[in-house]
Amino acid sequence: MSDDAKAPERVTFSRGYGVCIMGIDGTWRRDCMLNAISDNDAILTVEGSIQGLNLKEFFLLLSSTGLAYRRCELVRVNGAEIDVSFLKGKNKKKRSSAMSAEALIGA
Repeated sequence: MSDDAKAPERVTFSRGYGVCIMGIDGTWRRDCMLNAISDNDAILTVEGSIQGLNLKEFFLLLSSTGLAYRRCELVRVNGAEIDVSFLKGKNKKKRSSAMSAEALIGA
């Protein structure tokens, strides 16, 4: 099987999906638009400045109540657009392959 066949499927939103990023310690929060998401990463457009924020590790809040979230790290910055990868917990079991990016956001 080729590596392309193993690559996670990315869901792209034409208008974006409203989400937030928040510091691990809860001291900062920014509104974002989720442009694309897969099981391993996401592409976001951040509203406001990210200068001075600790983006080594933070939360991507997928719901307004905070019940759906992912722990992230910054991969790349391109203007207001950022690429993030999802961090997996040390003792967490790997999510089943039946869990898709669409299930994460309730689409």
